[in-house]
Amino acid sequence: MGKVVISSTKNGTKTIAVFGAGTGLGASLATRFGREGYRIALVARQPAPLEERVSELAHAGIEAMAFPGDLTDLESIPALVRTIEQRLGSIDVAVYQPVGELGFVPAVDLNAAKLKALTTIFAFSPIEVSHAVLPGMLARGDGAIIIVGGLPAVIRMQGGLSGVGPMMTTASNYIFSLNTEVASKGVFAGILNVGAVIEHSAGLRALRAGGVLVNEGYQLIDPDDIAQRLWTLVTKRNQVEAIIAPRPRK
Repeated sequence: MGKVVISSTKNGTKTIAVFGAGTGLGASLATRFGREGYRIALVARQPAPLEERVSELAHAGIEAMAFPGDLTDLESIPALVRTIEQRLGSIDVAVYQPVGELGFVPAVDLNAAKLKALTTIFAFSPIEVSHAVLPGMLARGDGAIIIVGGLPAVIRMQGGLSGVGPMMTTASNYIFSLNTEVASKGVFAGILNVGAVIEHSAGLRALRAGGVLVNEGYQLIDPDDIAQRLWTLVTKRNQVEAIIAPRPRK
């Protein structure tokens, strides 16, 4: 990582940290918030793709930095957050969105070992990220934490789609409790549930590679639409839980 000249927050410059910065929603979030003058911290496992996105954002006049990190390594998260704060300043908005395969498992095949892996990425990690960024936000009296989930957090799933639902519900319950505790202190916590597969995402590529998308019944959603909805959630702070689904086809 190169040396970065950090602007003071007194001049209005803010930072968003995208935990799970993939090619779908992560890229759209960086562009959407970057247009508003935010500095962008991109967190994901692979350094090379992150650096590519940093370069693309730089060409668009958006300041961004790559922070390679494994979000399933829970013990490393506090140090990762401190590194972001040291290099880009206070984290004003933290967005957690799991990147990769969706993790759907038929209920008959679900066991403790498979559930444990899903618990880490869909429950433990977002809670640990939130816990790590909270002290700074509470000290400043301002900040926003958003977890990106899916419909399994709010509806019962049909056969073959077990696994992620209980873990997303755990994160959702946590966010509601957290927002109740910190809203009066200037910090907002919310969850945005996406009711479709995100275009250009790693999850979509994984489904296609597995031959899952075999009919037109699978709905896709533009990550730019999700980014805009998340921007509204952060700026208005009038809805703890929101659901976004694809626009009706004309």
